[in-house]
Amino acid sequence: MRIIPAFALVAVLTVIAAPAPATERDDLFDALKNAPTEAAGRTAEHAIWEYWMAAGPTEEVRARLRDAIRAIHGYEIERALGLLDRIVADAPDYAEGWNQRAFAHFLGGSLDESLEDIDRTLELEPKHFGALSGKAMVLMQQGRAQLSQNALRDAVEIHPWLKERSLLLPAPGDKPAPDDGEEI
Repeated sequence: MRIIPAFALVAVLTVIAAPAPATERDDLFDALKNAPTEAAGRTAEHAIWEYWMAAGPTEEVRARLRDAIRAIHGYEIERALGLLDRIVADAPDYAEGWNQRAFAHFLGGSLDESLEDIDRTLELEPKHFGALSGKAMVLMQQGRAQLSQNALRDAVEIHPWLKERSLLLPAPGDKPAPDDGEEI
């Protein structure tokens, strides 16, 4: 079974308009962090993915990214990497290009290269919960459990409804959850 982390979530394969202004971006993250239900959280998450996808500087770059994502989903890793290499060369400040290349490297088993691309993604977009979740998955694969948990905690801090939150272990000092039927 293959693990597909949240940073691979890219259902937005349609042409997207220019990215939202920074204040709208902040509003999207506020909506995500304060979502009262998982459904509201998923709606905010989807809007943020749309924002990230739309941030490509040209339609050509965005179209190439959509092609790369289709290749990733078809496990055509070499083809995806070729497209993504061009994207990061042509648009080095486009965080989603780096993020998707990180995912392609992950699927291809190039964990160190994946981490390098994740770090670049996070330099460009520090709130990229997908990249943080991906970093947790890579570190977990490398047997670096504490660093993995730290990255996952950072991701959940941004996105409380993150699917991978179930992989969090109790932090030292956390009280264990009470057993069923036991009073708190």
